[in-house]
Amino acid sequence: MHMNRRQFFRVSGAGLAASSLVALGFSPTPALAETRNFKLARATETRNTCPYCSVGCGIIMYSLGDKAKNVTADIFHIEGDPDHPVNRGTLCPKGAGLLDFVQSPNRLKYPEIREPGSTEWKRVSWNDAMTRLVKLMKADRDANFIANNAEGKVVNRWTSTGMLCASASSNETGYITHKAMRSMGMLVFDNQARV
Repeated sequence: MHMNRRQFFRVSGAGLAASSLVALGFSPTPALAETRNFKLARATETRNTCPYCSVGCGIIMYSLGDKAKNVTADIFHIEGDPDHPVNRGTLCPKGAGLLDFVQSPNRLKYPEIREPGSTEWKRVSWNDAMTRLVKLMKADRDANFIANNAEGKVVNRWTSTGMLCASASSNETGYITHKAMRSMGMLVFDNQARV
């Protein structure tokens, strides 16, 4: 094809204009004109607290599911909460890997008990686990409760058992837990934030 200089500039200018229009979205094909769905558009957004350390960073979990009564939603994305006053949307490497923690096949989802002398863990129901825990705590409290000290003053202490609480809980949860443990006379009581 023989082309002079003037024709070359016309063809080049027309090609540049057409490619610029296509790049800006002016395309005759409907595939380029369609908008794509955002991957979080149909997801349910749930705010929570990172379970790892005592900082208590806020996270947002995105899950898909039809919200039926007996259907478990599938969490597919976790990110930092930009509205949370502690982390303002940032997460440490542990928090950034929370999705692997949630979806791990090794994650313990049910209570298990290893009987004394046994080498195997046995799965039990939540009701059995709580009943066993309460019975063991009551037996220890009955055996080791100190009502009066050496001078005869009422002290109501239970020092043989302690409790370590999670710092990712809310202030209200911490207050209620503190009141419940102190009402039993438990003195050995601490929070993960101090450990």
